[in-house]
Amino acid sequence: MTTNTILIGLTSHGDLGGLRSTGYYLPEAAHPWRVFSDAGYTVEFASVAGGEPPVDGADLSDPVQREFTEQVDLTGTPRFADLDPAGYDAVLFAGGHGAMWDFPSDTALAGFTRDLYERGGVVAAVCHGPAALTGLTLSDGTPLVAGRQVAAFTDSEESAAGLTEVVPFLLQSRLEELGAKHTGAADWQPHVVTDGRLVTGQNPASSTGVAEAVVAVLKK
Repeated sequence: MTTNTILIGLTSHGDLGGLRSTGYYLPEAAHPWRVFSDAGYTVEFASVAGGEPPVDGADLSDPVQREFTEQVDLTGTPRFADLDPAGYDAVLFAGGHGAMWDFPSDTALAGFTRDLYERGGVVAAVCHGPAALTGLTLSDGTPLVAGRQVAAFTDSEESAAGLTEVVPFLLQSRLEELGAKHTGAADWQPHVVTDGRLVTGQNPASSTGVAEAVVAVLKK
């Protein structure tokens, strides 16, 4: 039974290894929100700690990001533990470097996502959002990503960003260690992978494509 509602998951971690502030990457939430809304879905938001999540990467010259900041109230997001997975058709985890710190260890996030996926929902993530998949096992104990085609922020992009020694782990490498079949495009180029009900994208340029792919899977 469909709910016509999609959840976008956001990090609550705001410190980039002591270098500067970070958080969720605004375009990776705003552009999927626009795609989902235009497709007729209700879009809700949750964060690891609840409340107002920290934000990074805002470019208000982008009309979609500006509209997002004007129309979406994120001051009181629920935690994943507060939500019923049966209320959603899909979850998309937005990136931003903060996700590397709190997504992998949030057991409520993992439990919510496992339940949603095992009841037939779509799980999606973009850029550093696939960090949510690194702590996610199915009910039989196997990692969700094992044997699956995925995309995520690449080790090459992390190196180009100068943050290889700052992040707690390299996302591409960790996914591959879990048995994922990672593919990547050139640095900063859009790249989206759909493997059944798992949709992933490489970087901020992939955000719209990931959301469009989620809608395509839901429409099947």
